[in-house]
Amino acid sequence: MVEFILNTILWTLAIYGFIEIIKNVLYIFTYTRLKSDGIYFIIAVRNQENKIEGFLRSVLFRFLYGNEENVKDVIVADLGSKDTTKEILEKMQKDYPEIKVTNWHECKEIIDNINQS
Repeated sequence: MVEFILNTILWTLAIYGFIEIIKNVLYIFTYTRLKSDGIYFIIAVRNQENKIEGFLRSVLFRFLYGNEENVKDVIVADLGSKDTTKEILEKMQKDYPEIKVTNWHECKEIIDNINQS
């Protein structure tokens, strides 16, 4: 019985470790596409469901059709919105590949990775 419990704990920890490795690999492939040169536009938002879509569209219009070729990505950090801001951002991320939606902790990690490049 003790051997069964120890094996169960060991396999549970092994599966958890494997899932964490896969999660980290996916994170690296998602956010290491950012180039170290250029300008990154970082926007921190919280509970802005009425304004965020219009604001982002005006920013993207300037970047896509203006003379801002040095801008690489627009990173939007959601600071724990309680309304539908996060859903609006995720919808816009699908339409515009320049938008990267993260939370503030992931945004800090992205900035740290850019500094190391």
